[in-house]
Amino acid sequence: MPISLVFMGTAELACASLQALLQSNQFIVRAAVTQPDRPKGRDLKPQPSPVKKLGAEAGLPILQPEKARDSAFIDRLAEFNAEVIVVAAYGQILPQSILDLPKFGCVNVHPSLLPKLRGAAPIQWAILNNDAETGVTIMKMAAGLDTGGILSQRSTPIGPDETGAGLHDRLAVLGAELLVATLPPYIAGAVAARAQDEAGASYARKITKEDGRLDWSQSAQALRNRLRAFTPWPGAYVFWTDKGERRLLKIWRAQIEPRQGPPGLVLQADRAGLLIGCGSDALRVEQLQLQGGRSMSAPEFLAGHSLQAGARLE
Repeated sequence: MPISLVFMGTAELACASLQALLQSNQFIVRAAVTQPDRPKGRDLKPQPSPVKKLGAEAGLPILQPEKARDSAFIDRLAEFNAEVIVVAAYGQILPQSILDLPKFGCVNVHPSLLPKLRGAAPIQWAILNNDAETGVTIMKMAAGLDTGGILSQRSTPIGPDETGAGLHDRLAVLGAELLVATLPPYIAGAVAARAQDEAGASYARKITKEDGRLDWSQSAQALRNRLRAFTPWPGAYVFWTDKGERRLLKIWRAQIEPRQGPPGLVLQADRAGLLIGCGSDALRVEQLQLQGGRSMSAPEFLAGHSLQAGARLE
């Protein structure tokens, strides 16, 4: 018999898992639960979440409670009589009343190798921390933040040039594949949850826009990791004072060069490129974007702007 489930998710990361469940004859997805439509874009019109769009296209009932602990929502959730609730990038802490609702509890798709990098932004922090690998965990949820028992895990190396966006997409697919492979044996009793080792726990806090600002006193390696981690959002940025005007400058691609110079000082700005001093080594900027302009290569940017060797970036 197919496994009856309700899916709870909001962000793009969750869509691969929902799609995999919908495409498999091993599961019946009874409904999709997602966050309410939120204002986005320049006109701030309410926009449906990626999961809502996918669920609606599949003809699923869509539930959008403002708060997951709402009693009327929990009563409605119980009506689907799901054997298990699958959660991926939903965006709210679930109350115990939901965790206890289905016979087999709630199962979460988390994009890290738990207990490492619990929390909101494990993908970005794996790159920021210069980790050689990361992965996905299928976990039976408990009341704590990503503290539940581990059902299965799969690791993957992080490429030296991989960005947050690229790693996000790979882990979304990897998590979906592992979810589909794990749920049937778990429901059949062939897979048991094992406790996480608290000694190895770490936390990946939510990323803010301010995290994108580069601190030139750090090493070129640390800055390049930050640039990769925060592509596309919030982007790595600095400030450049041009003709008395302080302007935001985003850096989209750069390489490390073994050269020393004062942190933040433009060491080179010519046809060969743009080189900036760091705490150790230097960053050779390959792609950048002035606020209000378009992204362009360093030679193209330098041809049209007055950034010169000896200038300082903050």
